[in-house]
Amino acid sequence: MTDLNGKRVAFLATDGFEDSELTSPWEALTKAGAKATLISPTSGSITGEHGHEASVDLSTENARSEDFDALVLPGGVVNADDLRIDEAAVAFVRETFEQHKPVGVICHGGWILTDAEVVRGRTMTSYRSLRTDLRNAGARWLDEEVVVDNGLVSSRTPDDLDAFNAKLLEEIGEGRHEAQAS
Repeated sequence: MTDLNGKRVAFLATDGFEDSELTSPWEALTKAGAKATLISPTSGSITGEHGHEASVDLSTENARSEDFDALVLPGGVVNADDLRIDEAAVAFVRETFEQHKPVGVICHGGWILTDAEVVRGRTMTSYRSLRTDLRNAGARWLDEEVVVDNGLVSSRTPDDLDAFNAKLLEEIGEGRHEAQAS
């Protein structure tokens, strides 16, 4: 198993996240020794599509990408759509890419990447309904359980979580990826 002791991982989400796409990577990363932090435009707690409640650690307004080693973007249609209109969330994502840090996106989590303008020339996957948006933003979209492109780990649905978590652990363990930029 990859040792992530000392690694700080930001999870960016808000109400309407896909429960397992937050909880499964969170568990995998913290079991490997990473410190996970939940960042949201909402204070207090957020609730997933299926009722899972998670306590927010930090607001998007106060989050600084330089304080983290990696970023995870869980899916959920409402979550993803609401995050992409939060300017601080979009800026946080863009800065994470500019700092060459690993980023994991699953399902609709990749939607914010189009607003952050970080997918041009990248190869990735997502929930099928995002395919056209990602292609229009310049990404090469593949229908595979997990795609890795220079530190960007992407998957389609909760069915892909085992493969997603394994690659996410690997990429975070490797650290910065110089080709991981906007």
